[in-house]
Amino acid sequence: MDIGLHTKTLLVVAGPTAIGKTAFAIELAKRYHTEIVSADSRQFYREMAIGTAKPSLAELSEAKHHFINSHSIVDTFTAGDYEKEALHLLNQLFAQYNLVVLVGGSGLFIKAVCEGFDEFPDIAPAIRNKLNEEYAANGLAPLQERLKQADPSYFNTVDSNNPQRVIRALEVIESTGIPYSSFRKANAKARPFNIIKLGLNLPREQLYQRINQRVDNMMAEGLLEEVKQFLPYQHLNPLNTVGYTELFDFLAGKQTLEEAISLIKQNTRRFAKRQLTWFRKDAEIVWLNAEQPMIDFENWLNKEGIKIV
Repeated sequence: MDIGLHTKTLLVVAGPTAIGKTAFAIELAKRYHTEIVSADSRQFYREMAIGTAKPSLAELSEAKHHFINSHSIVDTFTAGDYEKEALHLLNQLFAQYNLVVLVGGSGLFIKAVCEGFDEFPDIAPAIRNKLNEEYAANGLAPLQERLKQADPSYFNTVDSNNPQRVIRALEVIESTGIPYSSFRKANAKARPFNIIKLGLNLPREQLYQRINQRVDNMMAEGLLEEVKQFLPYQHLNPLNTVGYTELFDFLAGKQTLEEAISLIKQNTRRFAKRQLTWFRKDAEIVWLNAEQPMIDFENWLNKEGIKIV
């Protein structure tokens, strides 16, 4: 494949948390004189700063980023919403650039841009609110069991520990009386640009060391104080995420701070494992060593005979 002057290309940088995606995306953006679109489902929220490991002000100044601090935690913003907004943005960016970088660890949001979703029905806010209230009152287990009974096909494929995914499926089921899986035809939509997917990885022990160090850095930067400000909003979906839920439990007296920090590290490692499981199912991803991604990428381009202008 020869990527020429008039061909538009989306360069996707994926991989687990703490692997170095931001730094590589910035390196690519500077190399190809372009901009970056974030596909990280927590970095959208402007109120969440430390716990989402957003690019620093210095990093943001090196390359223009989109979908960083673009929404509020009180907004409802689904992967389907992201698909529409991101494609609209890419249409504008491709009017200026031949190549744009998409970066993130949220596999569902990357899929939204690269493949799209089937059309789902509109959901009455009352149904979504009711499910969120049930989750806040009783936890995730009863909702998981309900989804397992209502749609075992989807339950066996979804990350059932992700409350947002479970609630999304249940709200569609309750609104329509039809299994969520019946709306998922898994037919990729054609996109008016080429897509090259790059995945970053490291040996497990190195990745886990990076994760543990990142958590320590977040605590030193004031993550606990950030979480304290969110106590009135802890029921909102964006805050049902690693790094926040553990500290909410500490503030509620359910565990010590030391235990909470240890759990954040453990749960982040588990999250990274789930991310890798998701991305490894995508045969289109070209895997690069996270310690020398640009060298590996350029070697791959040369090997494939691909030219990016």
